[in-house]
Amino acid sequence: MTAQVFRLPDLGEGLTEAEVVVWHVEVGDEVGVDQEVVTVETAKASVDVPCPYAGVVAQLHAEPGTMLAVGSALITVGGADDGTVAETYRVEEQAGARVDEQPERPLIGYGAGDAPERRRGRRRTSSRPDAADSGDATPQAEATGGREAVRVISPLVRRLAVEWQLDLAEVKPGPTGVIRRVDLEAAREAGQHDASGRVEAQASGRSETQAPHRAETRAAGREVRVPIQGVQRVMVERLSRSRREIPDATTWVDVDATRLMKLKDALRESHPDARIGVLPLIARIVVAGLSRYPELNASVDLDAGEIVRHGGVNLSFAAQSPRGLVVPVVHGADAMSTGELAVALRQLTERARDGKVSPAELSGGTFTLNNYGVFGVDGSTPIINHPEAGMLGVGRIVDKPWAHKGKVRLRKVTQLSFTFDHRVCDGGTAGGFLRYVADRVERPSGLLGDL
Repeated sequence: MTAQVFRLPDLGEGLTEAEVVVWHVEVGDEVGVDQEVVTVETAKASVDVPCPYAGVVAQLHAEPGTMLAVGSALITVGGADDGTVAETYRVEEQAGARVDEQPERPLIGYGAGDAPERRRGRRRTSSRPDAADSGDATPQAEATGGREAVRVISPLVRRLAVEWQLDLAEVKPGPTGVIRRVDLEAAREAGQHDASGRVEAQASGRSETQAPHRAETRAAGREVRVPIQGVQRVMVERLSRSRREIPDATTWVDVDATRLMKLKDALRESHPDARIGVLPLIARIVVAGLSRYPELNASVDLDAGEIVRHGGVNLSFAAQSPRGLVVPVVHGADAMSTGELAVALRQLTERARDGKVSPAELSGGTFTLNNYGVFGVDGSTPIINHPEAGMLGVGRIVDKPWAHKGKVRLRKVTQLSFTFDHRVCDGGTAGGFLRYVADRVERPSGLLGDL
């Protein structure tokens, strides 16, 4: 069979490049059609890429950490001898997910069906004397005929194991025999340390060469250089571009959120299934404010020399994920009820925490709502999420003395800060929007007259 070169496919959403994170196969392994062979990271998400060819891996064209343009050679697959190649099946799993959950298939052109099981068969037997001690594999003679079955599927699990300095060989796997994120967390709580107990060895006076590189660096006080790659590289590029292109300005105001908090409690009692919190309520107010001030639901097209006012509101919001800070998007937020907004925000937050958000769910935002109060701070002057034109920030809600009905009382007070692109509007428009949001936070009942 003629060798086939599989090139990095179009990942959709206008993405033109991706970074190789980890290979799931090696040269000499057999792959099947639609088997996931590599995990790549784009500006939007981490994606497992399936190979459309079956055969034996002849060449991997990029090392982990390499940036590849769409269309670049990714992997070469040659003919396979079915009589001599045995297949070892991997259990398909996502870190921290239930065993019966299936990972997403966000690639364009590969369908949305169930993900195939990963397979690895070797033409050769590893001659490494330490193969059985690898942190990524353990002997499974009965299942694989003497070959090694990989115990870790998710690149996220491998990354967390390195960050938490856990020895994968000492981590108790889940019911399928595969180490998941929850297994790492259990091991971490139990006080396990990094691979081969090298941190303890250093503390007890053993050879310094056994200590992990990170511990050695800290102990010696050496300079550390961290490569800018993956999500961090995208963040650096996007924030730098925002600062270069957008003449932003920030205005802020303190507001009495006592009535908003009472409304939240009342809605939770009357609509317990919706689980409406503060963020969905403020999101509802922001969407209503953007309908009154459409100049802020916009972006600037420098190439065309135009300000683009978007027809609908796609509300972005910041969320933590295993890949760092991501900004999922609630598409069509202006057409949702408060309960629907609550569900959408909650589902996207959970998907972000599980590392499951797709590129489509991280694209197309027109305005950002940022709840930095979760970090225990009052205010901020954030950098606008390019190419959007505005970001509303909400600080922590705390008890403060406040003039209320002619008396000083303790009220639930928060700070709203609004950063906007001065090219799309003047200060009057920005101030009007912020004042509208502040008034509705203080008197949320007034929102009913605006809907």
